[in-house]
Amino acid sequence: MMKQKKLPNRQSMRLQGYDYSSPGYYFITICTNQKECLFGDVINGEMHMNKCGVVAHNEWFKTELIRDNVRLDEFVVMPNHVHGIIEIIDKNPIVGANRDSPLRNKIGINNSFYKSKFESPSNNIGAIIRGYKSSVTKQINLIRKTPGTKIWQRGYYDHIIRNEESLFYIREYIKYNPMNWNTDRFYQNR
Repeated sequence: MMKQKKLPNRQSMRLQGYDYSSPGYYFITICTNQKECLFGDVINGEMHMNKCGVVAHNEWFKTELIRDNVRLDEFVVMPNHVHGIIEIIDKNPIVGANRDSPLRNKIGINNSFYKSKFESPSNNIGAIIRGYKSSVTKQINLIRKTPGTKIWQRGYYDHIIRNEESLFYIREYIKYNPMNWNTDRFYQNR
């Protein structure tokens, strides 16, 4: 009889019992596999993205176009990770306008509008990150001609932003992350 290898007990980093589709702000960090510097370089405190970095950047902002419960806030692509703030909004507020406007959820052709075929029914942070990572992985593997290669580390880091002060400081952290690259916890000297 063959002895089965015991897999490591991986703990979820999500807050147990929390509804990650709840309206609010979420600070997200996603790292590349083995923290490989895949997206470009920081030179004199500025991030210079290569083709892979541009893919990571552009796909992040497509998220808001395909998910009507998402607003994107501060974001940065770093050599081996991305930081961003995602706001989940209530699609059905009791008072006020929602985001179901023709310019937001529809694609116009010859002044006629139709529902984007890429809209996602998933409303939680996990689904948003899975979709983002999948799209970036496919495109980068096409660019590099490396089908099936792992681009991202397993999972992602999240922080539920609970007040305006925290939101302000996290925005500042993201904005100035390239200037502080040499002291960043994900820093890799090439």
